[in-house]
Amino acid sequence: MTATSEPSLRTSTMRPSLASVNAPSMADTLPSINFGFDDLRDRMARFTDRFDDFIAKGRKRLLEERNQFRLNVAELQEDQHLKKKELEILTQKTRAHAHSLSKEAAETAEMRAAIASITTQRDLRASHRDRLRSEIAATQKLINQRLAAQQQHAKEMDAQARFNELELGFWVDYLCLRIEGAGRDDRLKFVFDHVDERDWEREAWFEVDTGKRDYRVVTVRPKLDGEEVERRVERWNENRDLGMFLKSIRELFVMAMK
Repeated sequence: MTATSEPSLRTSTMRPSLASVNAPSMADTLPSINFGFDDLRDRMARFTDRFDDFIAKGRKRLLEERNQFRLNVAELQEDQHLKKKELEILTQKTRAHAHSLSKEAAETAEMRAAIASITTQRDLRASHRDRLRSEIAATQKLINQRLAAQQQHAKEMDAQARFNELELGFWVDYLCLRIEGAGRDDRLKFVFDHVDERDWEREAWFEVDTGKRDYRVVTVRPKLDGEEVERRVERWNENRDLGMFLKSIRELFVMAMK
């Protein structure tokens, strides 16, 4: 009986009674308190929205103010640059104006000095005018005298030229000579033939430079003794006797051909 009754006792001890199950819990016996979490959550959400909007507007306003500040700074810098440029232009104009004034003053002084110099020259020329007139009259008289002398000399030279032409024609025929140009205005070429007994057609010639007062033989063919040629040229420059000079040069050619 005892063994049979212990299990039943354990079972009755472990299982709660129906009365205890249906009894109210301790939490149910506590008073009901309303903390307002929903309202607080809603207010916090509205506050967050207003705060985010405030931050966004503040950022936007700060960005606009910064952009406006930069724009104002850029405008100020541009104005400063323009003012600086205008100041430089005004400075250059001032310098140019000062330079113009200085130049005008210098030109004025120069013109006054020039006027004074011209006035002095006019006075000097006026004082010399009468003397120059008398000198011109005397010079004109001398010119007339010299002109008459030149005309007389021209007549004499013309007569001498005709004589020289006849004389030159004589020497051309007598010396078997012809005169040619040498390719330049100041040179003449004198060509002899009949200078070689073995060949009468053989020619000998020389060129004379007439560009200066003293004549000069520049080329001789065939070659002659230079000292002999120079001696005859010097004699010719002294006496101006062309006929004798040509005759002496022909004699040198004939001797050279032999």
